[in-house]
Formats: sequence, structure tokens, C-alpha cells
Amino acid sequence: MTNSNRPLGYHGIDIGGSKMELVAFADRDGALAEVFRERVATPGDDFAAFVQAIVDLVARGDAALGTAAPVGIGLPGVIDSASGRQLSSNVPALNGRLVAQTLQQALKRPVAIGNDCQCFALSEAQGGAADNAASMFGAILGTGAGGGYCVGGQLLRGFNGVAGEWGHWTLPATLQAQHGLAEYPCPCGKTGCLERYVSGPAMSKLHAHFGGDGAEPLAIVARANMGDAVAERTVAVHLDVLGHALAGLVLAYDPHVIVLGGGLSKLPHLYDKLPAAVKRHLFPGVHVPPILPPRFGDAGGARGAALLIRQHTKA
Repeated sequence: MTNSNRPLGYHGIDIGGSKMELVAFADRDGALAEVFRERVATPGDDFAAFVQAIVDLVARGDAALGTAAPVGIGLPGVIDSASGRQLSSNVPALNGRLVAQTLQQALKRPVAIGNDCQCFALSEAQGGAADNAASMFGAILGTGAGGGYCVGGQLLRGFNGVAGEWGHWTLPATLQAQHGLAEYPCPCGKTGCLERYVSGPAMSKLHAHFGGDGAEPLAIVARANMGDAVAERTVAVHLDVLGHALAGLVLAYDPHVIVLGGGLSKLPHLYDKLPAAVKRHLFPGVHVPPILPPRFGDAGGARGAALLIRQHTKA
């Protein structure tokens, strides 16, 4: 699509297991300006109701924009590159479905679907914490661990569309033995995936593993700051495993900036201590890029989805 017939606006939809939110953006000289926002419950078990809810949201967004705008959607899980079917979504009605094709037919306009973590990365790469960076990696630390990789402000999705799925790299045996960690199964079907050790719920599980009560991460960090031995061990082990994981990202992608997202991105100690933890797992001469908090936080999902469809329609 050329500049002469570029859409006047874009819809970004952020879909979660319980709620989904549409934000309608007007394109004003290349900048996205929010003009409409609505959040509704996700019909998680009824695909027809899910499609209708999207159609209704988009219709109201179109009315606010005054135009039928292309739609970008960010949701958890991946799309099978061979069949086009949605996999591993936390919305049961979508699993095994041709979500993109169905919505394109229902909405009669371009639709782009991306992983929610990739949408987060794209939002932070364009106008966010990594704005104007030559390359960036957005690393989500929430209920799981995922991410996205952008170069020159553009999302690179890869052959399977899963570039940035670092949470499903495997914990090395050396770290498992060093810290006395168990092998935890992952919903993806593998065992020992990094997200089972570095995500928010994983931090609580580590605390229980070391003899604690499995408190929430904020409480664990607070207790560690007060000298609680179990909490201190939990924070140290979590930091070391996370440092190893991000060192792998540096070696694989060599981003100019790493932006953290998800609930754990609100923990201040990560920005103070994580660079040194990453450095311990790199060989001499390799430097740790800036590790930054997100500019848009949880609000970036719909914005990233809108940027995704804008990238798609510009191609």
C-alpha cells in the first residue's frame, strides 16, 4: 500500500483470557493518535461469540474514526505456519481455529494477528523506551516469558512467526545443579523451559521450593530487603537464571536496547542488579546493552497491534 492510499486510521485489539480491548487510532502524519477505546469480556469458550464481539467492537471503532480501518490483533500463543491455525492460546475457543482468515472474512478488511509479546516489543520500539534504537528486544516477564525483536523500528517475526520466544529455551543443567532446582513441566509440552524459572509465578514457586510460602514477587523482594534468608536466596537465584537468559538474548540477537515488560518489570532491583547478572554469563569483550523499563507498560498491547497492521499494510 503506497503513501497516497494509506489508511486514515488503524484498530489495535489486545486480547486476553478474560478481557479484550480495542483502541482506535487516527494516523496523523505518521503518529498514532488515540480516538476511541473500549474493553469487553472475552467470550473464551464460544468461537462464534468471539468473532461477533470483535465485529461489534470494530464497528464502534469505525464509527469513532469515521472510516473502516484495518485491524491488528495481539493475543497469546502462536499460529502454525503450515496450517494457519491458532495454537497455545489462553482463549480456548481459538485453539485450532483459522482466526485470521475468519476475521478477515467477517470484517472485510486487512487483519494482522501477532503474538501479544511481539506487539509489546513493537510498541516500545516505535515511540516507546527503545524509540530510535537501531535494534531492540522486548522481554516480557509476566505469567510467562516471551518477547519480540525489532530492527529499525520494524518487528522481525521469522520463518515460523515465533522470533523472540526465549521463554521456551531450556534451563542449562549447570544452573539447575548449581542452584538445586527441580525440572518443571511447561504447558508447551517441554520440560525445563526458562519461563518456568523467571516468570512471576515461577518466582513464587522458587520461593516455595526453597522453603518459603510461595509469596508474590513484590513481597519476596521486600522480605529480601529486610534480610529474610529464604527470600534473599530466591531473589539471587531468580536474578542469576534471568541473567543467564538475557545473556543468551545478547548472544543471539545482540540488541542495542532490552526493554522489560510484564508484571516483574515493575521490580526496581532488576534495573540495578540485572546488568551485572547478565555480564557474569557473557565472555570478555561482550557488553550488556541498556536494560530499560517500558514506557507504555500494559497499555502497549493494543498500540502494538495497531502498529503491526500499519507495518503490514505498508509492505
